[in-house]
Amino acid sequence: MFKSVKDLTYMAMYAALFLVLDFLTLLIPFLQMPQGGSIGIGTVALLLASYHLGPWKGLLVALVSIPLQQFTSGLWIAGIPGLMLDYILAFGIYGLACVFPSRGSFYSGILVTNIVRWMCHVVAGMVCYETPFWGSVVYNTPYMVATCVVGMILVPMLHKRLSKVL
Repeated sequence: MFKSVKDLTYMAMYAALFLVLDFLTLLIPFLQMPQGGSIGIGTVALLLASYHLGPWKGLLVALVSIPLQQFTSGLWIAGIPGLMLDYILAFGIYGLACVFPSRGSFYSGILVTNIVRWMCHVVAGMVCYETPFWGSVVYNTPYMVATCVVGMILVPMLHKRLSKVL
């Protein structure tokens, strides 16, 4: 899986970047929802990892980011279904962003991964927190739309610049 120490170093770099960006989210209160969830600035690092390292290494970086969240914001786990929906599936999908077809841009991968994450959170709201469907949709949509917009703006711009030096 690892071609070199260089790949492992890139993976660690993206995981560390996720950790820092996730921590910054805590410092800006308006980015957070009152009952959990926030505008995911850290997902930019996961998307960059996917596009730079490919799907398998990107997936590994995304999965490693889950326990790292414990150090920044803590994990709010509502049993095994909550762990699967709110964390493993919701964040793991970012590692696979590069597999979605995109004609010379990143937008389809960013959009699809954020829609899948949004769906995971909506289902988790219904299953784990017993929130009605529309309540879960209304709660999760604002921060997920903002997360998607942040990704669509930053990922193409940062990837272009990073590709020159990495």
